[in-house]
Amino acid sequence: MSYRLPFRLPLVALGLSLSLAACDRTPEAGAQQQEVLSPDKKLLTGKIDRTFAGTAMPSVQLTHTDGSTLDLASLKGEPVLVNLWATWCAPCVVEMPMLDNLAEELAGDVRVLTVSQDLTGAEAVAPFFAKYKFANLQPWMDRQNVLGFGFGGDSLPTTVLYNASGEEVFRVAGGYEWDGEEGIAQIREALGE
Repeated sequence: MSYRLPFRLPLVALGLSLSLAACDRTPEAGAQQQEVLSPDKKLLTGKIDRTFAGTAMPSVQLTHTDGSTLDLASLKGEPVLVNLWATWCAPCVVEMPMLDNLAEELAGDVRVLTVSQDLTGAEAVAPFFAKYKFANLQPWMDRQNVLGFGFGGDSLPTTVLYNASGEEVFRVAGGYEWDGEEGIAQIREALGE
């Protein structure tokens, strides 16, 4: 399934700006990155939501900072945790090292895919990844925010777990402690491990 944006670009941009409630600044307001990624767990207010369980993984073309592409739907056959984030989003930045740890913990069982929603694409994402040297994450991007709008455009971060059949199991809108005991247990339980 492919998501198409039925609105004109200015309306889309306005909608995205208004819909990112979990983050307190837009890209124009400046980055909220810290020299060291903060473990400030007060920003982790997300809750697991199973409302959309059974929804098919969308067919959306993602771009890597190296220019290669990936069709999200091509990952059907393996469980995937898709995280939408942006460099200017404080809870997103807090989650990134946790997602890196989670990717290591669940290697071979669940693929952790971080997808930047930064409108400037590689210009913002490549330096961020270079600076923090994530060992288990790759810098995928969705500059047109197709996934963000497809997932409802409510907030960043938004994370969706898909099973090996390519069906949504649950999602979390807002930050979440992905590498904590509860987060790992929730994923393993949801996938029947």
